[in-house]
Amino acid sequence: MNRQPSPVPRRRVLLAGAGAAAALAGPSLGASPARAAGRHRPRAADSLQPYASYWFPDSLPSGTPGDGITWRSLAAWQPGTDRDLAFNRSTVPLARRFTPVPAHTTARAGQARISALAAFDHTAGNPSQGSATADTYAPTHWALLDELVFWGGSAGEGLILAPNAPLVDAAHRNGVPVLGTVFLPPVAYGGQLRWTRDLVRRDAAGRFPLAAKLVQVATVYGFDGWFINAETGGGDAALAAEMQAFLRALRAAGAGQGVRITWYDAMNRTGQVGWQGALDDLNRSFFQDASGPVADSLFVDFRWSARSLADSGRLAEQLGRSRYELWAGVDVESAGWDTDTDWDAILPEGRDQVVSFGFYRPEWTLQHLPAGRTPGQFHAADDRFWAGEGAAAARPGGAGGWRAPATAVADRSTLTALPFATGFNTGHGLHWYEAGKVTSEVPWSHLGLQDRLPPRRWVVHTEGQHPDISWDFDDAWRGGSSLLVRGALDAPATVELFPARLPAGAATVLDLTHRLDPASGPVTVEVAVATRPAPAPGRPAPYVHLPAGTLQPGDGWRTDTVRLGPLGSGTLHALGVRLTGRGGAAVAWRLGALAVHDGPASPAAPGGLRVTDTAAVDGAVSVRLAWRRANGPVRHYELHRRLPDGSRRFLGGTCGTALYVPGLRRAGTEPAAEIEVRAVHELFTTSEPARVQLPW
Repeated sequence: MNRQPSPVPRRRVLLAGAGAAAALAGPSLGASPARAAGRHRPRAADSLQPYASYWFPDSLPSGTPGDGITWRSLAAWQPGTDRDLAFNRSTVPLARRFTPVPAHTTARAGQARISALAAFDHTAGNPSQGSATADTYAPTHWALLDELVFWGGSAGEGLILAPNAPLVDAAHRNGVPVLGTVFLPPVAYGGQLRWTRDLVRRDAAGRFPLAAKLVQVATVYGFDGWFINAETGGGDAALAAEMQAFLRALRAAGAGQGVRITWYDAMNRTGQVGWQGALDDLNRSFFQDASGPVADSLFVDFRWSARSLADSGRLAEQLGRSRYELWAGVDVESAGWDTDTDWDAILPEGRDQVVSFGFYRPEWTLQHLPAGRTPGQFHAADDRFWAGEGAAAARPGGAGGWRAPATAVADRSTLTALPFATGFNTGHGLHWYEAGKVTSEVPWSHLGLQDRLPPRRWVVHTEGQHPDISWDFDDAWRGGSSLLVRGALDAPATVELFPARLPAGAATVLDLTHRLDPASGPVTVEVAVATRPAPAPGRPAPYVHLPAGTLQPGDGWRTDTVRLGPLGSGTLHALGVRLTGRGGAAVAWRLGALAVHDGPASPAAPGGLRVTDTAAVDGAVSVRLAWRRANGPVRHYELHRRLPDGSRRFLGGTCGTALYVPGLRRAGTEPAAEIEVRAVHELFTTSEPARVQLPW
C-alpha cells in the first residue's frame, strides 16, 4: 500500500517500508522524519546488536545493500544457523480472552472487530529487545484489538518480516495474535515479479517449500501467522492460480500450529493488481474456494464504499463465513482522529455492524507529536484515539465525526486466573523503578515487560467532578510508570480498572501499593470489588467497597492488603478503587501496583548464566548473555549489575533466556563486572540470582 495521490477516488496502495526503493518514486510509506533520521539504524561497530529478522523469498536484489542492511533468503534460512534466534523468539503463550459486559451502550459484542497494521521501525535496524529510549510506539489498547500486523518491508531491505519478540510477548499476554508481513511491492517501488514467483515456486514433488518455511518461522519465533500483500503487477491468471494454491498449502501446513493468514485485497484472480475495495468475484478465491476457507480474513482496500461493504458482508455469509472476517481499511497514517471516514458504512447506528475494520498505521498517535514529545503526551494521544475524549468517550460521536473504537467495539479481558498482578508499567519509561526506587537512570523501552493494564480509559462513577487520570512517568513503584489520579474530589469517585473473571475464596487477598504526591490533600481509599457482572452495557458493576486506609501527604509508598474472604467464595467480575477526598481539596494519588492472590509465591532461580559473546564499542563492552530457564512459572527475567559499593543497577529484562547488553564500562578498579539474572514471578517477586563475571 502506498499513500501517494491517485486519480482514482479512494484508491490506495500499501507500501510497507522505507528503503532503497523510496528513491525510485518519491517518499515511501513510513518515511517520517523520525524514521528517516535512522534512529535505530545499526552501528557497524557493534556486531552483537540483534535485530528483528527480515528476508527476501529467495533471489536477492542486484547491487549492494545499504548501510546497516543485510540481504537474506528465506529459502536458505535454518533455525540452527540463526545467530539472533534466541533474542527474537517469543515465549509468552497466546492468552484466552472473554468478553465482559461492554462499558458503553453503543459497544457491540460479537460483531465488528479491529485489526491494526503498525510499523515499529525500519525493516532493517529494528532492535530485537527494545532500546535505550522512551520515545517509542507502545500500544496498550489490546482489549479492543483482534489482530496486530507487524508492518514493514521494502524492495531495498527485505520483503518478509518476523515481528520482534517483545511485541509478540505483550500482545500474547493480552490475548492478541500478531502476524508477520509478506510484502510484494508495486513495480514503481522496486517490486519485481520474480519475487512473487520465488514465493510460490514448487519443488520437484509439486510442493511449496516457502509455505512450509513461513510456517516454520512463525512456530519457531512464536508468532501467529502472516499478512500477505501481493501488489507487484504484471502477473497473469496462471500466477494468480499458483498464489491461491500457495495460500491453501500455507493454510494446510500451519493448521496444526494455529497459523493464521490475512490476505490483502490487491492481486485478483487475473493475476493483475486490482484493489477491489470489496470481497467480490475477482478476489473471493483468495478468501474462500470450493474446498473451504483459504485465508482467515481479508483486508479490504481503502476504496470501499457503503454499498461495497454491504455487498461484501452478504457475500461472506453466502460463502458460509462471518462478515466480521472482513477488515475494511481505515487509513489513519496522516490524519489520525481527523481522518475522513464513512463510519456509518461500517458501524451504522441502530443496526448490526456491517463488517470489521482495520487501522492502517495507528502509530500516528506517536508520530504526529512534535520533537521533544514525552511518553505521557503519547499515551494521552493514544487514549484519545482509542477511547475518545473525556465524557465524550461514552458517546459514538455521530455521523462524520471520529468514532473512538471503545464506543463501538466491546473490549475483552484475560483476567481469568490467580495470581494476577500489575505494576501499571506501559513498557517504556524515563527510568526503571524497583520498590519505588530508581535502579536505572536510562530511558528504556521493552514491550515484553509491559503489564496487563486497565482496558477502559477511563470509566469513572461520581456525582462530582471527574478527576484527571493518566499514565505518569515521574514516579513508579515498579517498571517505568504509575497511574496518577488528580483533581478536586468534591464527591467520592469510583474508578473502574479491570473487568475480570477471577476465582476468589477464603484466602484471597488484594494488595494495593499507592501513595500521595507531596502537595496532595488526604485521600481515603477503598477497593471496589464486584462479585456479579454489570447489569447492562454502560452500567456500573454492583461494587462492594472495602477499606484500604487513609493516605496523608508525605507518607510515601505503602502497600495495603484487603482480605476478600468476607465476600464469600465465587468470582470477581470487576476491580476498581473508590477515592474520597476531604473538603474538596485537590488530590494527586498514585497507584503503583495491584495484585490479587491466595498467598505469596516466589519463582525458582534460573541457572547457567554465561557470557556468549563480547565486543568493544566506543570504549565500552557490549555482551550477549544466556541462561537456563527456571523451573515453574516465570513472568520474565531481569538482569542487574552488582557494583563495587554493593548497589544494583538494572540492565534490562526479557521473557526469553538471552539478552544483549550494550555499553558496559569499568567501575573504578573493579577486576570484573558482576552480572546477575533473576526470574520474576507473576506477583513480581524475584528468585535468587544466577551470577557471572565479565573480567576487565
